[in-house]
Amino acid sequence: MKFEDILAGINGFGKFQIMIVLIQCISRITLPFHFLLNNFMAAVPDHRCDIGGLDDGEYFTNLTQDQRLSVSIPAQDDGSLSSCKMFREPQFHLLYNSSNATEIPAVPCQYGWVYDTSTFSSTLATEWNLVCDRKGMNRATATIFFIGVMIGAAVFGVLSDRFGRKTMLLVAYLSSITFGLASVEWFDVKHRTFAGIIVSLDWSIGNIILSGIAYFVKDWRWLVVATTSPLFLSVILWWWLPESARWLMANGQVKKAHMYLEKCAKMNNRMEFMSAIKPENLSNVVTVENKDKKYTFLDLVRTPNIRKLAICTGIVWFGVAFTYYGISLNITGFGLNIYLTQFIYAAIEMPSKIAVYYSLDLIGRRPTQAATLLLTGVCIAINLFVPANLWIFRTIVAVLGKATSESSFTTVYLYTTELYPTVVRQNGVGYTSFIARLGVSIAPLITLLEDVWKLLPEGIFCTMAIVSGLVAFLLPETKNVRLPETIDDIEQTTYGYQSIELEKSDATLKPLTSGGDESGG
Repeated sequence: MKFEDILAGINGFGKFQIMIVLIQCISRITLPFHFLLNNFMAAVPDHRCDIGGLDDGEYFTNLTQDQRLSVSIPAQDDGSLSSCKMFREPQFHLLYNSSNATEIPAVPCQYGWVYDTSTFSSTLATEWNLVCDRKGMNRATATIFFIGVMIGAAVFGVLSDRFGRKTMLLVAYLSSITFGLASVEWFDVKHRTFAGIIVSLDWSIGNIILSGIAYFVKDWRWLVVATTSPLFLSVILWWWLPESARWLMANGQVKKAHMYLEKCAKMNNRMEFMSAIKPENLSNVVTVENKDKKYTFLDLVRTPNIRKLAICTGIVWFGVAFTYYGISLNITGFGLNIYLTQFIYAAIEMPSKIAVYYSLDLIGRRPTQAATLLLTGVCIAINLFVPANLWIFRTIVAVLGKATSESSFTTVYLYTTELYPTVVRQNGVGYTSFIARLGVSIAPLITLLEDVWKLLPEGIFCTMAIVSGLVAFLLPETKNVRLPETIDDIEQTTYGYQSIELEKSDATLKPLTSGGDESGG
């Protein structure tokens, strides 16, 4: 008997599984609050040099504000005032002849900046003047955050495999980092895709809510409070969250696993099935080479097949996250205010996830993963050649790119949990999340390369999306297969993924004769 057989017997998609999804709903909705908060917290409003200390002479003070600005700050090609340059002293002759203004040497802002407060009352950029030659420090605030997430992904992956998903999830809540991937392990194969998509919808809902919160909360400090406080409710709901029975059995804790399985069966009205299963019957349900062994990241590279899996998933995750956040953290320059752009970017994720749901079941995980990445690269490539004045067309293409990028992210989360065996699943997910956050950490800094060549950042994002899309073709297909339990499963022929068929009557799982050894999970 395999774990999927037990799930089928106690209903792998019942009230118990729905409860798990709802418990984690709050924490998942708050995820984009933190991951995309930098779009608003570190937003750079329109600004110009402060000319208050330039000249206190009577002639200067008698000028109108527009006149004072015209003689103090050089104009750009489009006629707007420079954001980062000023004249060392007032150029009064420009009031009568501005034709030679470009020949007058300008200097960086000498007395600070004046910011437009109509959109934001306070941001990191306005509070510490992280603009102009200091804009790199402003972009670095996002990088610093994602470096923390990157380290957390690796550490929590190890600790989750050692101490359990539920225990480390509480620690994650308390440190404002949610890592609730264990819920997928409670769903049967037939509903695993549906569960993955439903769970990912929480991100999109949170993304939409973020645009509304940011619109009404203009100060960055109160914005942090507003987006963080819901996690307190997550801590309360944590007490009703079950541990992964699959993980418990893989680690020899069969009595505890049996207790959770009974709770599941009771809630799903399938207690008659569990009455015939004793705790000792579960000892061989999840076959582990050595139940006392503590797995680490090194186990992801010790043997050939799982090493190839780790390399390929690492590249794919880097490409997915790098391009997704390269798009998501750029919500300016499309002719719309940033709140509306954020809302549109978030709203397009909903239909894209629905499309992914059907795609995953119709054509499979591997082609869906590859296609969504390649299409993201194509959308970015198109906007490389579209003039800025065609902002409507550019916005449409950018939104389509955001949709395909989100589709690739939705796919890779589910795909990865299916690729790695139970004994190192959290290690595998932690490793790929680490690699992803490395890509995310770099993405904000890549945008600084526009000072070298305006199209260079988009060119890099485009190239990475296409490369990672091609690498996705090297991964095995996991559509309608049993989750692998051990590293030995991965090292078997065709990675040890065992094909199964689902009977329409009762969703009972039957191994196909061509599916390899039954111990393959």
